[in-house]
Amino acid sequence: MRFVIVGYGRVGSRTARILLEEGHEVVVVDEDSDRIERAERAGFDACHGDGSDENVLVDAGIDGAGAIGAFTPDLNVNFAACMVGKHYGCRTVLRIDEDYREDIYERYAEDVDEIIYPERLGAAGAKTAMLGGDFDVVADLAANLQLTVLDVPAGSPAVGKRVSELDLPDSARIYAHGREREPLTIPLPGTELRVGDEVAVITETNSLERVQAALLPANG
Repeated sequence: MRFVIVGYGRVGSRTARILLEEGHEVVVVDEDSDRIERAERAGFDACHGDGSDENVLVDAGIDGAGAIGAFTPDLNVNFAACMVGKHYGCRTVLRIDEDYREDIYERYAEDVDEIIYPERLGAAGAKTAMLGGDFDVVADLAANLQLTVLDVPAGSPAVGKRVSELDLPDSARIYAHGREREPLTIPLPGTELRVGDEVAVITETNSLERVQAALLPANG
């Protein structure tokens, strides 16, 4: 698949690298010429320009992309890029910083496929590494919303299923996925789960037991 990454900072560069390592085609868009040079040295196709400009995104091949990730620190740029991507039929992933109010989050969430909080996922991964275990609630995202990271063990009913086929409650969603000993990245609907995979799930608190039932063995 082709992916367009807007913003080659910490979040964008890492996401782009993981996608490239998995064999996908990645095009980076950034208005900073130094970052564009770094992206090109790292082996990416890159377009210098404003990621909110449709013409720039067309030059980056948005019309043939499966998804766009808008990961700059500027929410307005990110949202505009996602709206262009949506127009061209792309899956849209929007970065938003955690200091925005809930009403702002809700306003943008209605129009994109996924919203990521880089600060929160990073903290969640660090806490999971320190706590260990197969199933830990590692972050409270809201009063009734939690992020959970777990390893898929042998005997899990999820092994062999695609992400789109998982029997998860409506309030739960796979947020990130990684193969054993590999970094987490944005999952695709057709990604098939294997023993040892790591998944991050966002779910309402009252759905945790159903998420466990879908992803862990009956005795887990």
